[in-house]
Amino acid sequence: MNAIAPNMADRIVVVGGGVAGLSVALRLAPRPVTLITASALGLGTATGWAQGGIAAAVGGDDAADFHAADTEAAGAGLTEPDVALRVAREGPGLIDWLVRIGVPFDRTDDGALALGLEAAHGRRRIVRSGGDATGARVLEGLVRAVLATPTVEVVEARACDLLRDAHGSVAGIVAERDGARFRIPARAVVLATGGVGAVYAATTNPPGALGRGLALAARAGAVLRDMEFVQFHPTAIAAGADPMPLATEALRGEGARLIDETGAPVMAGIAGGDLAPRDVVARGIFQALQRGRTVFLDARGALGTAMPRRFPTVAGLCAAAGIDPAVQPIPVRPAAHYHMGGVKVDAHGATSVPGLYACGEVSSTGLHGANRLASNSLLEGLAYARFIADGLDAPPPSAILPQVAAARPTGDLPAIRALMEGRVGVVRDAAGLAGAVAALTPRAETCDAALVALMIARGALAREESRGAHWRSDFPHTAPATHTETTLADLNAALRAVPSAEEALTP
Repeated sequence: MNAIAPNMADRIVVVGGGVAGLSVALRLAPRPVTLITASALGLGTATGWAQGGIAAAVGGDDAADFHAADTEAAGAGLTEPDVALRVAREGPGLIDWLVRIGVPFDRTDDGALALGLEAAHGRRRIVRSGGDATGARVLEGLVRAVLATPTVEVVEARACDLLRDAHGSVAGIVAERDGARFRIPARAVVLATGGVGAVYAATTNPPGALGRGLALAARAGAVLRDMEFVQFHPTAIAAGADPMPLATEALRGEGARLIDETGAPVMAGIAGGDLAPRDVVARGIFQALQRGRTVFLDARGALGTAMPRRFPTVAGLCAAAGIDPAVQPIPVRPAAHYHMGGVKVDAHGATSVPGLYACGEVSSTGLHGANRLASNSLLEGLAYARFIADGLDAPPPSAILPQVAAARPTGDLPAIRALMEGRVGVVRDAAGLAGAVAALTPRAETCDAALVALMIARGALAREESRGAHWRSDFPHTAPATHTETTLADLNAALRAVPSAEEALTP
């Protein structure tokens, strides 16, 4: 494997082409950056699918303290207050930064930012672009800015492994393109590879969201935190598509209701009702489905009629599924949407491995806790991009160790996805989780998707309580709040201590 170009060791490699990766690359300028994307720039990333918006305390009745308090409340005891306040304070300045690079946010008639309301927010603070097309508009703006930045080199390839130097620091990556592998030496590597939703059969994430960055970090020895916390979006459109299209939470903020096939309200008697935190709504819908009900998002009437103008993305998705939301309720169900766990990072996005950083969904910053507050994900990626750029001061690598990247096949991905859906989903129990661990263990050494799924299942089995997005039917109460941290070595040691069990990979 040869380096992509000579004299690359002073560069910083950023892996990922979503909001986090693009923002890091821009913030690092004029330092030289090589941006690695698995797909053409602007494609294959969850950012482009984000319908909600960016949470920012810019309203006259709002403040960063209020935003941070809502973030903490949603995080179910595991959000770190200093992180929540630090990120909330970044919000207004980040909106200004995006405006400067050309992102057109929605405005009121007097030119002020139009602010939306989403579940568990105490104020209208959701800044949008194109109604429900915020992710796509932000992505377009960031892509334009990156392509106009001469110090950023974009390479379309897949990251396979991390290079290490003689001192154990990360010193670049091994990448693969068109079947050929090559090395890219670097001063530091920033993982911005997104989430894990595609290890579930029902997901709103792109097919590539298999936790590749988590696997890279774990195999390099990094500490991973709170892997069991997977957020299930309550209102994925249940019309047979894979991935599942999303009906934004903002619809409920504007008056849409969750009903069953009889017209009865699904969230009746539950605190917060249709605007309860996502984990509560997801469980309410899941339990209704378990009782044999069919659940719909009812936007019929004025909201449904206005949907092509106010929520054009959802209107288009409904049209593609043959649904007219003005006269028909939209069938919905929970689907894997966002991973609150990830690679543990400090205030500057640095992991426990020297030279390795993480930004966005792949990281665990302490912001989201056990349950992400709606529209805080784009905010986090934008904020930590600046924190990383301001704090990154890695020395050039010493002699890079020889390395041959082992091939890691995808494995039986449909079976892994079915297993995760059936046993590590919205509601969990010890028997299902233990079966998932037993089935995934023999495949995890050679399959990254199986390794990521195993870490989620193992974390869920070890957390014998219900908290936020993690719900155990056999442990419905909370225990004292604590993070779970693990490394690949810890995981292997724990698995060796348990008698092996042969179990077919079935849900």
